[in-house]
Amino acid sequence: MLSRIAATVVPSLGRLTVTSDHATAPAAGSIIVANHTSLADPGIVLAALLRLGVEPVVMATAGLWRIPVLGRLLERGGHVPVHRNTDRAAGALDAAAVALRDGRHLLIYGEGRLPCRADAAEAPPESFRSGLARLAHASGAPVVPLGQAGARRVTSGSCAKQISGLLTAPARRPRLHVHVGAPLHLPPEVGAATATAREAVTAAWRTAAHHLGEPAALSGR
Repeated sequence: MLSRIAATVVPSLGRLTVTSDHATAPAAGSIIVANHTSLADPGIVLAALLRLGVEPVVMATAGLWRIPVLGRLLERGGHVPVHRNTDRAAGALDAAAVALRDGRHLLIYGEGRLPCRADAAEAPPESFRSGLARLAHASGAPVVPLGQAGARRVTSGSCAKQISGLLTAPARRPRLHVHVGAPLHLPPEVGAATATAREAVTAAWRTAAHHLGEPAALSGR
């Protein structure tokens, strides 16, 4: 349901294009890890994945479950709440592992947070948390890197600026691009696995940003 809503709404906010390093959709039971830049990018990523025939379970901050309507959609879709900085946080990885064993795709944000920037420009992913590596090791699931660019053109900055960006996006119709990289299996050590995943997502992001002519991708920064 959430993926289909995103696929309906996103085309009204911008012009979404999708590319992939492989001809087929990610295998069932894969972990899809994306860069996180804007409140708009989860919808953009879900809309892009649906074009590939993928409707993932999403790991997201538990606070979203308290939002009317959205919380019910997340609950109905079997998405995984992450109770950060509590003794319930580890339970999210257990729930995610169950979804993977059931053959669901899982969408996770390696950074686990939004960047603290007010501008709408693109930048490489920030440091990743270790949860992705630990989940990949526990489940044995392949990891599929995904890079998205353009979401900050929809919403970024202060609360007022984000509301303004969302309201004006249908008129501006910014370009948005999502690139899905080739699947990989992470090395056994958590630190190395985390770094490998970040490098792969950075490469996918650079491809997406290059499609939009973003200076950060063109400069190789």
